[in-house]
Amino acid sequence: MKSAFVLLFVLMGFTSFAQSKPESSSTVLNAAYAKAKRENKNVILMFHASWCGWCKKMEASINDPECKKLFDDNYVIVYLDILERPGKENLENPGGIDVMKSFNGDPNGGIPFWVVIDANGKAIGNSYKPPVGGGAATAKDNVGCPAEADEVAYFASLLSSSSKLTGEQIAVITNRFLKNKPASTSAN
Repeated sequence: MKSAFVLLFVLMGFTSFAQSKPESSSTVLNAAYAKAKRENKNVILMFHASWCGWCKKMEASINDPECKKLFDDNYVIVYLDILERPGKENLENPGGIDVMKSFNGDPNGGIPFWVVIDANGKAIGNSYKPPVGGGAATAKDNVGCPAEADEVAYFASLLSSSSKLTGEQIAVITNRFLKNKPASTSAN
């Protein structure tokens, strides 16, 4: 009888371990595209890591009670975990870096990196804000979690062009993201 309990305990442990393994990036994206097609929405794909403070701010901003319904009504939002610290690689979605690169993301450019995608997988825009004066945006232009006024304005313009959000709703999102701006420090 005792061995039956031990066997049951071991099997439960293996089941729990198997269930905790992150889904592959292709599984996550295929489910997001299918849902986006069904619901006539676009996808916001966020690349993040458990240690990333700005990633947590981005997620908190999207899930803020004033903003959550606005995002949920207009987008399918999915996350791919990448760039975990040594020993935490088991948290990463297999294939995440390759997906990031497929959307012109640079793993050395910082996270969060996000991309707005249509239901067929075509990128509409990403977190690389084009530089003032023109030119191609690169990893050095990553706004990550928008916080500064110009970053938030860029994010808001992308949301406006890729959703049915009204001007009033965009203003709610804008005001929330502006709260992410770090407090200024003054030298004494």
